[in-house]
Amino acid sequence: MANEVRRPRVLVVGQGAREHAIVWKLAQSASQPELYAAPGNPGMAAWAETVPIAASDHGALVQFCRDKGVDLVVVGPEQPLAEGLADVLAEAGIPVFGPSREAAQLEASKAFSKRVMEEAGVPTARHRTFSDVEEARAYVRAQGAPIVVKADGLAAGKGVVVAETVAEAEAALEEMLVGGRFGASGRRVVIEEFMKGVELSLMYFVDAHTAVPMLPARDFKRLLDGDRGPNTGGMGAFSPVPRVTQDVIDRVTREIVRPTLARLREVGVVYRGVLYAGLMLTDEGPKVVEFNCRFGDPETEVVLPLFAGDLFEVMWAVAHDRLDPAMVSWRQDAAVCVVMASAGYPASSETGTPIDLPAALPEGVTVFHAGTRLGDGGRLETAGGRVLTVTAVAQDVPGSIDRAYTAVSSIHFSGAQYRRDIAHNWQS
Repeated sequence: MANEVRRPRVLVVGQGAREHAIVWKLAQSASQPELYAAPGNPGMAAWAETVPIAASDHGALVQFCRDKGVDLVVVGPEQPLAEGLADVLAEAGIPVFGPSREAAQLEASKAFSKRVMEEAGVPTARHRTFSDVEEARAYVRAQGAPIVVKADGLAAGKGVVVAETVAEAEAALEEMLVGGRFGASGRRVVIEEFMKGVELSLMYFVDAHTAVPMLPARDFKRLLDGDRGPNTGGMGAFSPVPRVTQDVIDRVTREIVRPTLARLREVGVVYRGVLYAGLMLTDEGPKVVEFNCRFGDPETEVVLPLFAGDLFEVMWAVAHDRLDPAMVSWRQDAAVCVVMASAGYPASSETGTPIDLPAALPEGVTVFHAGTRLGDGGRLETAGGRVLTVTAVAQDVPGSIDRAYTAVSSIHFSGAQYRRDIAHNWQS
């Protein structure tokens, strides 16, 4: 028909479980967008055309958008945002959901983030920044332990060491500042006081004028049950967090998020996209552990399944500075996700291991692909550290836990690692 309205075309940049969840939710939009994912993964192929373009190839992504008439680009991972992909797209006249390179420094440089928080009067841990290992060692010895050592730059969620002893902190400094464990990201470190309290993840949709909170979530960073073992990118999460009241969320918005965004605007930086506030609920009130410049992973895999609005409508509004809080609403349910990782993770990962997925999953369960690929004969196999995120939605957290682990028990690949205690502390 000559007057038929063209469906919007959306490109999602990224290839992990977070991006899979974004594609899955966008596919539910009333606008029925035509979806592309670059480079995507096999799990996304049910809803999006996967495109073999790396997230780092900005020129090829811009050309693809021009060739296909893409109306909106959603940038999932932090690395391309820190490298300025949103700026390149904006300069080409392509609407984008995701912050500029300058705004993304809130995650890409912990020293920058701390400076903004100081200038905005935002509560966070006491800290110092160092590039000289001897000065850093002296500071750690003076402060004592426990103490937190963070690589200044991006480190895929693995650049934080919560040191229980001075010796452990000094070893982390040696690895980062001398051994070059995280390359350029670890040439400078931020050393922070250890904050006591309850951790919380709170993400916001943000445009030039408005910040709207999502449901609170809690993730689990350590590899092993009981919060033992090395830090990872995240081994699971749940949402909502029953103890986090609307009053707490309002306080975070008022004392942390709005002042941070206002300070950025004062120095000429407008933030658009998702702002993730990693928080510690202390006796003195909420304090910032870290900011991220994108959807959290695995928090996205529990928050988006509970989103009752139209994600395309919200993302389009953010990109055009038309965000309205009325666009954001939530289901009265709970979600839990369990990450299944490959053998060796997080130090290394086995790839090419066949994955056996059941033909049918329990009610309310969705499996988001993270590190997967199609091997010989089209078989699904592992292709990274975190392989699958198994998400379950039920009326409450205990019901979601049961559904998630029932599903996990039906999925098999050699050497699979996963925690058995995700959401064990849902009431605390």
